[in-house]
Amino acid sequence: MTADLLRLENVSVRLGGREILNDVSFGIRPGEFTGLIGPNGAGKTTLLRVILGLQPVTSGAVLLDGEPRPHRDSSIGYVPQKLAIEPDMPLRVRDVVSLGVDGNKFGLRLPSRARRDLVDDMLTAVGAQSYANARVGELSGGEQQRVMIAHALISKPRLLLLDEPLANLDISSEQGIVSVLARLARAEHVAVLLSAHDMNPLMPVMDRIVYVAAGQVVQPEVLSRLYGQHVDVIRVHGRILVVAAPEGVDHEEAAAEDAGVIR
Repeated sequence: MTADLLRLENVSVRLGGREILNDVSFGIRPGEFTGLIGPNGAGKTTLLRVILGLQPVTSGAVLLDGEPRPHRDSSIGYVPQKLAIEPDMPLRVRDVVSLGVDGNKFGLRLPSRARRDLVDDMLTAVGAQSYANARVGELSGGEQQRVMIAHALISKPRLLLLDEPLANLDISSEQGIVSVLARLARAEHVAVLLSAHDMNPLMPVMDRIVYVAAGQVVQPEVLSRLYGQHVDVIRVHGRILVVAAPEGVDHEEAAAEDAGVIR
């Protein structure tokens, strides 16, 4: 079995006397697509900040390749939820992607031809080549997400973190982004950790689900109690399915029926 690329061990975070994360543990392997699912305020963004090294932990450890995460690590890429750029800012798509090549490094830059070819290859990989010379501020939300993914991946990270990249996108754009990420994860062997409220768009591609609720990573039976309805997480033909009882059905009764007990 492939060893974990990323491993969180008993991570807890307290901010201002409030417990944001409590004893969180999970791992992600290379090339694995993991959905980080949970409601607002559950601690998903804090968890991503911990992995990025932007948020100190109160206790626990973040490991990369079995070693403590270094203070600076270029092997982790990050895509924020939204790119705040004014529509009239003269910044082209290819300019934004190009900044990801060595924008955080000192020293000599790649020759212009090599850089241009690298940018073109990445734009093609995310399906953004047709608007490579457009102003970023004029793009749709789905198009901007593709640009940010290209920006994050062009430096060849081994782990890609995405904070709610599907928020406010239409169904077609959601499907397009998820498809691009899944294909690149497999082709480039990049581990993807994507946070979202809704797991349904991720169902066709997820290898693993990490549920965060009330600052904890929880199991299906705990989810049932937290959300007030019975929740099952099952695998069918290699796919992950999450099945919830209809509203109004008591989750304890649903669990009993699943176990073959009729009250």
